[in-house]
Amino acid sequence: MSRYRPPRPPSSAYITPEGFERLSTELKTLWKVERPEVTKKVSEAAAQGDRSENADYIYGKRRLREIDSRIQYLSKRLDKLTVVDRAPPDEGAVFFGAWVTLELDSMQEVTYRIVGPDEIDPATNSISIDAPVARALLKKRIDDEVTLPLGLAVVTDIHYAGATGAAGTTGAP
Repeated sequence: MSRYRPPRPPSSAYITPEGFERLSTELKTLWKVERPEVTKKVSEAAAQGDRSENADYIYGKRRLREIDSRIQYLSKRLDKLTVVDRAPPDEGAVFFGAWVTLELDSMQEVTYRIVGPDEIDPATNSISIDAPVARALLKKRIDDEVTLPLGLAVVTDIHYAGATGAAGTTGAP
């Protein structure tokens, strides 16, 4: 019989300024807006009497536990994070915060941004620095070949948000 193990916290403690702002905003919203609203609804539901069959009360308490759990996680996590707010000295190589454009074997181009594990987003191709693809890309330069799970790829562009990159571009793609 195996025991339940809670998920491990992310191993990397780096985050971009945008990611830190997003988590801080989420924490403030949960604490100042959502929690007071749910607390009020739970109080109103509790005032109606029998709590054992009161769905508003039961679901409200569950939501409060979820909010409190997330608030606790964010509070601890934000204290441990290191905000990386500048490009590395060598902008011609791939490091944390870089936008990396790759040309795949299929002649298709794909661009990834290497970010902290708290801010990954498949919709924007933001990948964690702990991900195998990001690990394979670290310290690579333009025209370097990289072996990825997707196949062989060539680095065609590297740049950093808000900084002049190797190809003379600025900001996000």
